[in-house]
Amino acid sequence: MTATILFVDDEPDLEALILQKFRRQIRDGQLALIFARDGLEALESLEQNPHVDMVVSDINMPRMDGLSLLAKLQEAEEKKSTIIVSAYGDMSNIRTAMNRGAFDFLTKPIDFADLEATIEKTIRHVEMLREVRRRQMEAERAHASLSRFFSPEIARRLAGDVDGDGMEVQWRDVATLFTDITGFTSLVETAPPQTLGELLNEYVGGMTEIVFAHEGTVAKIIGDAIQVLFNAPGDQPDYATRAVACAHALDAWAEDFSASWKARGVNFGATRIGAHAGPALVGNFGGNRFFDYTAYGDTVNTAARLETANKHLGTRICVSASVAKGAENFRGRPVGDLMLRGRSEPLRAFEPLLQAKFEAPATAQYAEAFAKMEAGDAAAMPAFAALVGMHADDPLAGFHLKRLLNGAKGTRMQLE
Repeated sequence: MTATILFVDDEPDLEALILQKFRRQIRDGQLALIFARDGLEALESLEQNPHVDMVVSDINMPRMDGLSLLAKLQEAEEKKSTIIVSAYGDMSNIRTAMNRGAFDFLTKPIDFADLEATIEKTIRHVEMLREVRRRQMEAERAHASLSRFFSPEIARRLAGDVDGDGMEVQWRDVATLFTDITGFTSLVETAPPQTLGELLNEYVGGMTEIVFAHEGTVAKIIGDAIQVLFNAPGDQPDYATRAVACAHALDAWAEDFSASWKARGVNFGATRIGAHAGPALVGNFGGNRFFDYTAYGDTVNTAARLETANKHLGTRICVSASVAKGAENFRGRPVGDLMLRGRSEPLRAFEPLLQAKFEAPATAQYAEAFAKMEAGDAAAMPAFAALVGMHADDPLAGFHLKRLLNGAKGTRMQLE
């Protein structure tokens, strides 16, 4: 690499001395030297030679002095490393120069051995800055490319080459969401390929954008199903709150999406969402040749089964008690104690509600009916019947009424 140095000094014999001193480095292509007699001439020279690596400038010069030049150089987008030369003992100007961003200083009369050592040190500094900028640009390009394929947090870590920090397989407390679409298999069998491709790409793209807006990690996309993680790979103390907010946003977007496609003659089903929080084995399970950042364990399986539970309950979102308890200002209503496949103990589940629905009279009426059912009170059946009579569009209330009519008692239920 040839380092280009701009010397700025109005002494007439300095240029010859500098050229003589650095003749070997110039001959070997290590240095290229440019000269200017004051600050204004230096600025003009920099416009013509933007590749200049460093500036060595005297302070006392006509038209524009060295301190004024230094201030101009610091205003530029690409700041030049600058060595200021001042009379011996002129500490006031030297102090001003260092405060204005000078990299180093020399005193007159110039000791050429000191000048050579200072230039070498400055060149090393310039090369280090260039390497940092190069790596930063490479990381930004890599991040932009990786962001097309990975969740932003994973892309950031991969682009930054963080030596596996947070990407190795480990146990973490996470909140995980599963989403699925009702009737999607039938849609695949009946929709033209081009329609299905457009529809699925738009759906998955929109859903993942919402996940990213809540800073979630998309762990898997399998057809129409999406698995989302919170608190992985990075720490998110509010991961349960994020999971609930993300579930609401996904539900609202999916409902609008379904309505828009139905208006085009495509019967797109409802999106069901399940969420659970707890420990999971999280990390890259793809080995050395394939990247697969995902999670495994009972927490993940439970979230998937809560998503399926919506099918029986008539709900679109079903979350576990661990999510409801962990989420700040959680609003929702109890679903019951679900006996899910693979679990020996019942799991209390909730249906999250937006504030307007949570504050509606029907929610309080549901809570009263549920409390009666939980207590084994025979008045639970007429309470749910009254609720369904006023709100026939409440599938969860209808589900409980049907259970009670079929002789079920309490809130524990086995879902097939």
